[in-house]
Amino acid sequence: MADQIPLYPVRSAAAAAHRKRAASYSAAGPGSGAEWPSRYQLEDESAHLDEMPLMMSEEGFENDESDYHTLPRARTARRRRGLERFVCGGWKLLCASCCDWLVNICQRKRELKARTVWLGCPEKCEEKHPRNSIKNQKYNIFTFIPGVLYEQFKFFLNLYFLVVSCSQFVPALKIGCLYTYWAPLGFVLAVTIMREAIDEFRRFQRDKEVNSQLYSKLTVRGKVQVKSSDIQVGDLIIVEKNQRIPSDMVFLRTSEKAGSCFIRTDQLDGETDWKLKVAVSCTQRLPALGDLFSISAYVYAQKPQLDIHSFEGTFTREDSDPPIHESLSIENTLWANTIVASGTVIGVVIYTGKETRSVMNTSNPKNKVGLLDLELNQLTKALFAALVALSVVMVTLQGFVGPWYRSLFRFLLLFSYIIPISLRVNLDMGKAAYGWMIMKDESIPGTVVRTSTIPEELGRLVYLLTDKTGTLTQNEMVFKRLHLGTVSYGADTMDEIQGHLRNPCPQMQSQAGGNNASSTPPRKAQSSAPKVRKSVSSRVHEAVKAIALCHNVSPVYESRAGVGGEAEYAEADQDFSDGNRTYQAASPDEVALVQWTESVGLTLVSRDLGSVQLRTPSGQIQTYCILQMFPFTSESKRMGVIVRDESTAEITFYMKGADVAMSSIVQYNDWLEEECGNMAREGLRTLVVAKRALTEEQYQDFESRYSQAKLSIHDRALKVAAVVESLERQMELLCLTGVEDRLQADVRPTLELLRNAGIKIWMLTGDKLETATCIAKSSHLVSRTQDIHIFRPVTNRGEAHLELNAFRRKHDCALVISGDSLEVCLKYYEHELAELACQCPAVVCCRCSPTQKARIAKLLQHHTGKRTCAVGDGGNDVSMIQAADCGIGIEGKEGRQASLAADFSVTQFRHIGRLLMVHGRSSYKRSAALGQFVMHRGLIISTMQAVFSSVFYFASVPLYQGFLMVGYATIYTMFPVFSLVLDQDVKPETAMLYPELYKDLTKGRSLSFKTFLVWVLISIYQGGILMYGALLLFESEFVHVLAISFTALILTELLMVALTIRTWHWLMAVAEVLSLGCYVASLAFLNEYFDVAFITTVTFMWKVSAITMVSCLPLYVLKYLKRKLSPPSYTKLAS
Repeated sequence: MADQIPLYPVRSAAAAAHRKRAASYSAAGPGSGAEWPSRYQLEDESAHLDEMPLMMSEEGFENDESDYHTLPRARTARRRRGLERFVCGGWKLLCASCCDWLVNICQRKRELKARTVWLGCPEKCEEKHPRNSIKNQKYNIFTFIPGVLYEQFKFFLNLYFLVVSCSQFVPALKIGCLYTYWAPLGFVLAVTIMREAIDEFRRFQRDKEVNSQLYSKLTVRGKVQVKSSDIQVGDLIIVEKNQRIPSDMVFLRTSEKAGSCFIRTDQLDGETDWKLKVAVSCTQRLPALGDLFSISAYVYAQKPQLDIHSFEGTFTREDSDPPIHESLSIENTLWANTIVASGTVIGVVIYTGKETRSVMNTSNPKNKVGLLDLELNQLTKALFAALVALSVVMVTLQGFVGPWYRSLFRFLLLFSYIIPISLRVNLDMGKAAYGWMIMKDESIPGTVVRTSTIPEELGRLVYLLTDKTGTLTQNEMVFKRLHLGTVSYGADTMDEIQGHLRNPCPQMQSQAGGNNASSTPPRKAQSSAPKVRKSVSSRVHEAVKAIALCHNVSPVYESRAGVGGEAEYAEADQDFSDGNRTYQAASPDEVALVQWTESVGLTLVSRDLGSVQLRTPSGQIQTYCILQMFPFTSESKRMGVIVRDESTAEITFYMKGADVAMSSIVQYNDWLEEECGNMAREGLRTLVVAKRALTEEQYQDFESRYSQAKLSIHDRALKVAAVVESLERQMELLCLTGVEDRLQADVRPTLELLRNAGIKIWMLTGDKLETATCIAKSSHLVSRTQDIHIFRPVTNRGEAHLELNAFRRKHDCALVISGDSLEVCLKYYEHELAELACQCPAVVCCRCSPTQKARIAKLLQHHTGKRTCAVGDGGNDVSMIQAADCGIGIEGKEGRQASLAADFSVTQFRHIGRLLMVHGRSSYKRSAALGQFVMHRGLIISTMQAVFSSVFYFASVPLYQGFLMVGYATIYTMFPVFSLVLDQDVKPETAMLYPELYKDLTKGRSLSFKTFLVWVLISIYQGGILMYGALLLFESEFVHVLAISFTALILTELLMVALTIRTWHWLMAVAEVLSLGCYVASLAFLNEYFDVAFITTVTFMWKVSAITMVSCLPLYVLKYLKRKLSPPSYTKLAS
């Protein structure tokens, strides 16, 4: 391939000869030694592509040759990292080898192999297969406590306090009472363990409910009930209608007469379109169910794999003469977690448990840690460095007298309040409060917080990855427009079509011999049809009949439970009750079209593999024999059917498809392209409908060529397509239809809100490219003025290279790429693709598997370092939701699987706007303020301790002991500090009206080293003022220093909370008064620390007031001046 693509000029004669030699090898064809040239050519291609890096700068496009002379990226990177690899390579290799060895020992992953499965004989399985149980739990009974403790102590903050608490068991290092250290740490661990235990128990209950579902297992003695978790490979399982398929099976029999059934795959691939599955013909033909045990048959299945859209296997019956062999494909499979939509099915289990497609496409849940927690963890490390430095300074000033290392450790313990353990307590309680506020918000009813540890993540999002079906759309198709070229019918003029159908034109009546709804002209009229202008009524008849016949929809009547009864009912051609009829199809578009024909009078009443029956407005039944069906494929973008009218024996070829595929097939016209563009701009999904009348001779000639093409061994698909295309010439254009996929309520304003907030939106869907593009336009994910670059399908490195270079030349355009092309690009050009895609205003990935969705989320996290959010509503979105930093599940038609696996669950997509703009923003800003204030509370008392020790000859003696330290961190200041979780800078209405306020949060300015340094300086200033002021004003007794400084400290903290608050809440005022009251009341019981007679004097009052005034008044003045001279953005909006 590389030889055919001019990616580079000839650099030397040797290189030219090299490529020429490779080309001659490839042209030689198969034969002896053919493998070596092909391998040689592949290596040659890879080598030259490495020399030809992608153009990643504008200069590369201004000068074509600059791309050719760019230094090889791989080689320069290799040279640049040479020293690093030399120094670190051996160590990294050793560590990686050891880790891989340990993982293999611990996990003991079994190699997946192909298997032979005997029908109804699990005991014949050669290997042991995994249990068919679903497990979403993170821990088991043995790993719970160690796992939870590891998750807690992997954070530096908690590990630090564990070491400090343990040090108090050493007598020489003991500073105060044990409870002052162990009580807060024990409280934090107890709350964490309890929360994890509750979450784990809920997961266990959900798994138990699924694993305990009962199914009918077919045995030699008849049917027995088995639990889903007890199903084994080789079992014959009976699954009723609307029942979940418990494991991956091969479809053997069905109660449906046609030998096929529909299944719903929304929990697997996200598509609510029903898929048609076909039973193995050998077992379907057996007279009774019990005959499955009278034959000797087995299924050969490929090894388990991720791909949910393909399967290769064979069915073999040995006891017949000769043995029967049938090839098995994806249409013969029933994957686990899909739902049977019609009839009862019997299948043989081939994969269970971890080897099923659904489980293999679901990633293991990870413990999510918020970015705020990581930032605070970094700040605590900085505080620890300051703690060590301060302790070393104190020991140095002490002169390293005596056992200086013991003094060093005692100073480390004395100043340990620099890193407050109450930080984790306050933040965890704050997270719980945010979750409660979210669930109590009446503007977003039904919202559930399932992961209470990351509410602040909602305020830091940069990328939003969303599913399409059921998330942006309701997946409810509505017929909106019918265009015949000269006349167009909309929702308000459908009654005119009904009038035309009720009053058939005389031309039709005379030709059909009384068959009122028939719109097929006689053969003589067919040749002159293009020359004679038909009446509007005639054209309406033909268009509606074509729409009613050209589809794969099957009507189902719910009133009949028995299979035999249904068959009789269908054959009797009577009593077709409209109230009991539902339509099943592989596409909701098809159902919408058939429902529309029913609404205008032409009703589909019966269909099987060989015939279709329609009921006219007058009540007559028309029967058409299906001669051939050409299903829709993503390559052809069209589907067709050849039918014979039973009453007139006329044969007609109907076809419908996308305008890009049909425009070259239909006869010349001057309106199709323009009207397709008009409908697309309205967000409608368009289909072009055409027909061609065939004579008996033409059809017989086609059938013989078609049958011959299907029997060919080589190039079967190409030959079949060529035969079908011979019919697709000069077809008569009948009409253009427009169907709307209804969007979820307020999707457009919500997406606009998120875009204005600086969030980039990517749509990842398993649907077709055309459908995804249409929804992207109709939802305004892509604006009308924006260009769309559709990434062409690529299959190898060379094609991906060229297409990426072509895409690089585009500016400010949305990207639409398919899953297959994405896989190729990620394999060879992951970095380049991510860099280009992240510059796009919007990205649409279609035909994405669940694994690919998760991989895209991880790619964005790794490449950009920004926070990602995944939104979905189906089981196929679970991997993406779990891989993203924040997962939001929507409870919808596709079930609750995504909702249960998500961190947050909402009922509608529009609720995401308020969840992010109001609650996400508030949670982040509140936690940032709360975290920094708690650290300030620890810093100020550590500063006072440092001043105290330096004044008293650097003695390692605690300033405050026992209950004073516990009370300071709890009842005296806890409630006012925690009341900061109620603070808000702007009202929720303002945050929704100005989403630009959200954009500032992604820069992390509310909590940074800059803001942290400001709080450190404030703490040092206030701590110094409080301690030096108390020492300056104390009257000869040390107890007066404690009383003055501690009281001033409490008042300073309460005033600082008031200074930090931006919007007062009545609970904040209550917390301030309550804390002050608790402190005043407790003074009567603190005889051990304070002189009660002194603290009741006026001298004590004015000294405390003076110190407090000096420590707080300058900060109030500075805050006032800053707001006047440089007000923040939210104050401008609030005013």
